[in-house]
Amino acid sequence: MAGAGRETPLAGVAERITSCRACPRLVAWREQVARERRAAFATQQYWGRPVPGFGDSRAWLAVLGLAPAAHGANRTGRMFTGDRSGDFLYAALWRAGFASRPASVARDDGLELRGCFVTAAVRCAPPENRPTLDERDRCLPFTAEELALLGRLRVLVCLGAFAWDAALRLYDVRERPRPRFAHAGELALKGGPTMLGCYHPSQQNTFTGRLTEAMLDAVLERARVVAGVPAR
Repeated sequence: MAGAGRETPLAGVAERITSCRACPRLVAWREQVARERRAAFATQQYWGRPVPGFGDSRAWLAVLGLAPAAHGANRTGRMFTGDRSGDFLYAALWRAGFASRPASVARDDGLELRGCFVTAAVRCAPPENRPTLDERDRCLPFTAEELALLGRLRVLVCLGAFAWDAALRLYDVRERPRPRFAHAGELALKGGPTMLGCYHPSQQNTFTGRLTEAMLDAVLERARVVAGVPAR
């Protein structure tokens, strides 16, 4: 239930993602970080490559983030794994019944997602956590492929304005005025999932109380209501 086996279409997308070198700036940065490493992880082997999505191929819920963290997913090779943002997100997914355990620490830690898939708009760790729009647009076709393969997808939770705007581009939303990101905002896409906005679980938001556990829990509960999926 948790993820794509080697024979699945999602695994084929993942293989192409991990071999991508389309953005020279991102390639140089992710590999520099993997070589130099943070002191706390000096003995660990960094992933240092683009990071594919992770989760249940039968997911009805997808969570879309910004990009891998330099010493998080760029180190572990799994989205939102190995950093404080991921700690906050996966704990919430566990409380909501989407994750088999409350923490994601490594690609081989046994964590499984149920009914949920976690991915991002950009697959390489960007300098200062700021990908350019050109880098985003070169990467989005991978995200489009992943989401298209989730045949039961009903709700897309966008973590932050960057992910929200990426989703609008993914689904070619041309409404004017352009739907703006807001926490707990909703946008039902014609022929696609319903988008839900949520503040990104960065330390800047969680340490200041801009995003609390209760707020994230409420977004995930709203996702169930929108999708008509009962709580477990």
